[in-house]
Amino acid sequence: MASVDAVLAQGPPAHSLAAGLSALRSSVLHSGVPSTSDGTSDSRIYIWLTLLNATPLRTDAYLDLVRQGASPAYAKIRNDTFRTLTTDPLYRRKVTENSLTRVLNAIAWKLHDANEARVNGWMSPPTLGVPRSLADAGEWHSPASGGTSRHTRGSVTGTEGSEAGDAGAGGGVGYVQGMNVMAAPFMYVAKSEAEAFAGFEKFITVECPAYVRGSMEGVHKGLALVDRLLELLDPQLSAHLLSKGMKAEIYGFASVLTMCACTPPLPEVLLLWDFLFAYGSHLNLLCIVAQLVMVRDQLLSSASPKPNFTPLRAKKVIEYTVDFARRVPVDLYREMLAHAK
Repeated sequence: MASVDAVLAQGPPAHSLAAGLSALRSSVLHSGVPSTSDGTSDSRIYIWLTLLNATPLRTDAYLDLVRQGASPAYAKIRNDTFRTLTTDPLYRRKVTENSLTRVLNAIAWKLHDANEARVNGWMSPPTLGVPRSLADAGEWHSPASGGTSRHTRGSVTGTEGSEAGDAGAGGGVGYVQGMNVMAAPFMYVAKSEAEAFAGFEKFITVECPAYVRGSMEGVHKGLALVDRLLELLDPQLSAHLLSKGMKAEIYGFASVLTMCACTPPLPEVLLLWDFLFAYGSHLNLLCIVAQLVMVRDQLLSSASPKPNFTPLRAKKVIEYTVDFARRVPVDLYREMLAHAK
């Protein structure tokens, strides 16, 4: 298996974009993104942007949003940014609160403007994302590969509702509590605020728009799917947790919303996100099930089980997730693919 650097250097084989993306995803899974122990990598942000199909953004376009000043969500953003990954020294050393605030405020303006365009009928038809499923790995069989494509740590609570003006009743996306933690990995790996903005904006508007709509319906669908997936993959553990009233909505809200970015250490989050961006963020639901299974003995032996996923062990989680994905029935897998859209 060629390394990620080799795949990037060689470019798409026979000028085939689909073949090039497939090779990149496989190399991410098998070889990993080259990085240091603290997650620093020269190529990671560009790999993420490629896998997310995020087109290059002119710095001036980002600066124009910054110059607009405080967005309607600014007060809510400032209430969140100071508590983003407060216990992570790597993150705190590299990312300032002011930098995160600027990016989130620019995102809030972009979402606000897009919602205005949608409401007033100015928005162009959406373009198709890059098709992505487990079938892209070659050695994997996606239960939903038959015609299904992917359109493409701090304090996080279950507080719902985006700022007025950002996401209305019509279904627009906007700033919601927890987006600060979702943005944190982008801020950490990017070489500029504009890069972080471009990746994060694509992520929340294409990968998981239903997570950042006012009602957060995608998060609640994801939590219900975690319960169903656990019942399928580990009936004994599922029955034990449910008998104690421990549903995913109690222990899993932050893990679903932030794609496990709420669970330290940060370098492990980056490894997990490499995998999720390569094969689909819908697999985060199986990653949560994997973390439950990894601590099943402690949970089964407890009269009052309360899942604790710290520390995150990305490679082990990915191993379980790849195995679990093969065992999910087609209809349920399709629900996973669609729940965050």
